[in-house]
Amino acid sequence: MKTEIIRANSRGHLNFGWLDTYHTFSFGEYFDRNRMNFGALRVINDDYIKPDSMFPTHPHNNMEIITIVHNGTIEHQDSMGNWEKITAGEIQVMSAGSGITHSERNPSMTEDLNLFQIWIFPKYKDIKPGYDQKSFTERLQQKNIWHTLVTPDGNGESLKINQDAYISLAEFDQDAEVVYSIKKAGNGVFLMLINGEIQLDNSKLVTRDAIAISEVSEVSFKALKNTCLIAIEVPMVFAY
Repeated sequence: MKTEIIRANSRGHLNFGWLDTYHTFSFGEYFDRNRMNFGALRVINDDYIKPDSMFPTHPHNNMEIITIVHNGTIEHQDSMGNWEKITAGEIQVMSAGSGITHSERNPSMTEDLNLFQIWIFPKYKDIKPGYDQKSFTERLQQKNIWHTLVTPDGNGESLKINQDAYISLAEFDQDAEVVYSIKKAGNGVFLMLINGEIQLDNSKLVTRDAIAISEVSEVSFKALKNTCLIAIEVPMVFAY
């Protein structure tokens, strides 16, 4: 098993006033040549957006973009004709493919917005752009079980993306013994604690810490507190 721990306080941090953001991998004004990606996982940004603030219209291509809202609501508008709101408990997926433009806004005048935006390199380039979103609020109320919500095939009422990648979320009670099993041989998994505390081998991880794990078929750990995690499983070898 090969592992790398990324502590929350070691992430890139930029504060623009309207946007307070933490970058696990090099992005925008933050650059670290040792943190460019984990396999096909290119970006995981932890964004805090002030009320009535926005990312103006901007382009993307050949990237799978997944947005997970933690608190608040985001308003999305794109060149495919989508104009939607995504709230906490919902996930949005967008295959940028051959090219799209979009904007993102916190429409509330009073409530801050916190979201995770994840970018994954695609399996196939220049596909027709696509968009989908779904609420998993009821499903995520079931604790102590992994909920796989983003997949390559859209099975099990999951959202589909253009890569052999899987995104799972879960809440585990204190003292739960947890196993994550790799779904596709050769993939690695990136575990981030949304909140809580876990013990994985000799390492203790706390809120917003992460660990990148490869060359393994399953990962075991113990929840030391009530803990919420996201697991991003991606190919370690891919063509782009």
